[in-house]
Amino acid sequence: MEKSPGASPETAAAAAEVAEQFRSLVSAEDVGSIKQAQHLILGRLQDSNAVLTHFNEYSEQCFAELSGDFASKTRLLKSMKDDLDHIFLKLRSMKSRLAATYPDAFPDGAMAEMDQRPDLESPLE
Repeated sequence: MEKSPGASPETAAAAAEVAEQFRSLVSAEDVGSIKQAQHLILGRLQDSNAVLTHFNEYSEQCFAELSGDFASKTRLLKSMKDDLDHIFLKLRSMKSRLAATYPDAFPDGAMAEMDQRPDLESPLE
């Protein structure tokens, strides 16, 4: 134990006594078994860390390969939705022109039924 420059001999003796009492609280055999358990846990944690690092690298590689595909498919779906919205808008305008030109061709509630589209946001029952 190192002595500090201003420590008196009584302080050094008291510190040595406290240190000895702490050492006597736990046997050397218990300390050795604790060290062995800690060493075993350290090895397991290092193995787990290596596995997780490998998994993260693999996941990053897979994501890099697939992210381009996901982006292109998303753009395609958005384009298809825009096209379908345009088509349905044109169909609705054609139906309203037909109904205005030939009012007898459509029964009273037929136009309302034809204009209804399913709500794609709600879950199917």
